[in-house]
Amino acid sequence: MARAISLIDEIRRDLEILERKILEHAYVKALEEARISRDKLCLFVGEQYTIIGSDLRSVAHLVTRFGAYPSRDFFLTVLQGEKAAWDSLLVLARAIGMSEESLRLYEPLPGAQAYTCYMAWLALYASDAEIAAAYLVNFPAWGRNCGRLSRVLKERYGFTPNEVGFFDLFATPPPTFEASALAVIQGGLDRGADPRLVSRAARLLQAYELMFWDTLYEASTR
Repeated sequence: MARAISLIDEIRRDLEILERKILEHAYVKALEEARISRDKLCLFVGEQYTIIGSDLRSVAHLVTRFGAYPSRDFFLTVLQGEKAAWDSLLVLARAIGMSEESLRLYEPLPGAQAYTCYMAWLALYASDAEIAAAYLVNFPAWGRNCGRLSRVLKERYGFTPNEVGFFDLFATPPPTFEASALAVIQGGLDRGADPRLVSRAARLLQAYELMFWDTLYEASTR
């Protein structure tokens, strides 16, 4: 496990500035200051409807690809989380007046979808080590922002705890997530996964995460 821990520590150091940009993003701050109107939340929900729908299929493919490897259980856990997120997103959508039909008709923004497009590429071509590292680096930043959004939507926008369950799912990841991801990374490295590609996957997914927030902020405040 030592090689995986060392590699992830190095990746996190290299991406500190990028992570800070995500955690200090203007979109989250604008919501905390109630500078984004409630009706503009349809943009967030509409984008996530496309993202989660795509990620469900991507992770299901990973379960198939790595079904004979120990990493299968890690991806099964991620898949279960994506399904729970999908169900919770529909609750959030109803809270802002969006039906599933309106979600299907929503036209996604290219910059907000770069993350899920890259995730689909990873699901097709990347090693399990690359994908686990990308998740391990990305999920904490996404989760912390989700925690802030859960709080602000209740405090400033009047949502109920049940209605913001989507955010709470990501804000509180399973306690075994990091150890499981590290085990997948170590297993991949032991089988010859290229550390350079592992680092690249984490860097690109994190950069596409920032692109999501940038696009959402621009569309919500224009």
